[in-house]
Amino acid sequence: MESDVSIVGAGLCGCLLACFLARRGYQVTVYERRPDPRTSQPERGRSINLALSERGLNALRQIGLDDQVMADALPMRGRMIHPIEGELDFQQYSVDGQRAINSISRGALNNALLAAAERAPGVRVVFGHKLVGLEPATGEMAFETAQGKVQATAGVVLGADGSGSAVRGQLLAHDTLTESLDFLDYGYKELSIPPAGGDFALDPGALHIWPRGTSMMIALPNPDRSFTCTLFWPNGGTRSFASLSSPAAIERHFATHYPDLVPLAPNLVDDYQHNPVGLLGTVRCDPWHAHGRVGLIGDAAHAIVPFYGQGANCAMEDVVELDRCLDDTNSAVASEHRRAGHGPRSGASVKPPADTDDWALALPLFHARRRDDTAAIAEMALANFVEMRDKVASPVFRLGKRVEHALERALPGRYVSRYELVSFSNTPYAEVRRRVQWQHRAVGIAAALAGAGLAAAGLRRWAA
Repeated sequence: MESDVSIVGAGLCGCLLACFLARRGYQVTVYERRPDPRTSQPERGRSINLALSERGLNALRQIGLDDQVMADALPMRGRMIHPIEGELDFQQYSVDGQRAINSISRGALNNALLAAAERAPGVRVVFGHKLVGLEPATGEMAFETAQGKVQATAGVVLGADGSGSAVRGQLLAHDTLTESLDFLDYGYKELSIPPAGGDFALDPGALHIWPRGTSMMIALPNPDRSFTCTLFWPNGGTRSFASLSSPAAIERHFATHYPDLVPLAPNLVDDYQHNPVGLLGTVRCDPWHAHGRVGLIGDAAHAIVPFYGQGANCAMEDVVELDRCLDDTNSAVASEHRRAGHGPRSGASVKPPADTDDWALALPLFHARRRDDTAAIAEMALANFVEMRDKVASPVFRLGKRVEHALERALPGRYVSRYELVSFSNTPYAEVRRRVQWQHRAVGIAAALAGAGLAAAGLRRWAA
């Protein structure tokens, strides 16, 4: 079995990538190790709602899927902080309070992208195919299926198979890349809050956070008026997943540390005891390509922790950037052909057909363009974990946010918060990091100068 391009992994990134490549005229086969998610039972405690923001929406717009996906999205315009005692505190994301990240079901989005991929001309999706062998130099693949081992070959093989990527594992086995896996001493576990009297038990217009210093819980709304809660706790110690086992201990812990959750979560103990604990970590590897025909994309190349809500958004932005790289390498090849006298007259419009896409140029270019951006968002996601679990309830943090919004109002377009740049723009992540660092330095210098000016004025008055 042979195709132009084989994509391993039919998740968000793989299905979106298939749609983009179909537009370029490719024959695409998507291989997925799991059964069809539309006909199988979802794994318990593995929903992990997504916070879809501008980068993901930008990718969906390009295949005309944004309106369909957003029809079931629930906009969240800020964080709702739940202290152990005292009033709730709503912290809006944008200076005008109107911009929102969008809570959506990962499963629903995956199904929409899967259906779009299957509708695309030249795309075939096969399930129950587990990659067990890959020859990077030739594109030959081996899969385990219920019917036995299957062989396939592709001109290009793209690994979009997540943080535990089998394609990355094969490249590692062939010594074509180096890999670094940095796991946190934290895990995650899902709980649920059902509707209360047919309505949302909490405000559906916010991402809810229970910051508890070294741990936290978040909750995102669902279209059925429930909430999916996710605990982010240490794996060891006295306040960890390992420390709670009996129903009494679980109830006692939540009554002490999450008192407002207990009356809202009738299945709390059952969810806690039976939902799995997931791993949290950062994947880094180098390079993301081999032999000009095998590449990694999304979490397979650069998985990050989920604390900026950018994992899926970043992976979907990868697809947009890879598509741009193919365009740019085509333009470069066409220009070279014109200079060599093999193309149309100078100035004529040239777009090579799909089968002339130069993957040997595009894959290294994609890696070069995205490497710094993915490193930047990985760093920001780790930093945001500390902010969410430790800082958001602090009066000093709240004051800082008020100052930041005041600066945004006073300097519109010139001072923009990190959160707005990450979530509500398509500014490259590395540029966001540089810009925010520059803004902070500029504000610090201005504050120092203002302080010096006040001190000088005071001295002049004293001397007079």
